[in-house]
Amino acid sequence: METTLVIAASAPVPRGNRVEIVQVRRDETDAGEVVAVHDLDRGIRYRLREVPRERVVVWRAQVRDCTVADTVRGPETTLVVLSADPAGDAEQALMDADAAAAAAKAESDRWGGADSRPAEAPERFW
Repeated sequence: METTLVIAASAPVPRGNRVEIVQVRRDETDAGEVVAVHDLDRGIRYRLREVPRERVVVWRAQVRDCTVADTVRGPETTLVVLSADPAGDAEQALMDADAAAAAAKAESDRWGGADSRPAEAPERFW
């Protein structure tokens, strides 16, 4: 799922890099303000402020687009990220593997796999 994050700092992250986003937890189901971005591919941490660990939500994503602008209020970064959902990725990988296995079986059936009988050997005359 694509998500757009607006960060009140200059945090340029190249397209395609994996990032770890730290947001302040508002309630059990919602994450609020971004307080840190960790570029996992380059090892750079952009930290806006300190928040106790028990009050934050940490999640990973891949950067689709990054725009850094200088506004009247100061630098502002807009990140468009694609959330990394391990459970969803695993489910998709299993579906792809099942489809590949079915395609391989169909191809082997088409080319005469193990289900056909071997031709009988002709009688030998000496």
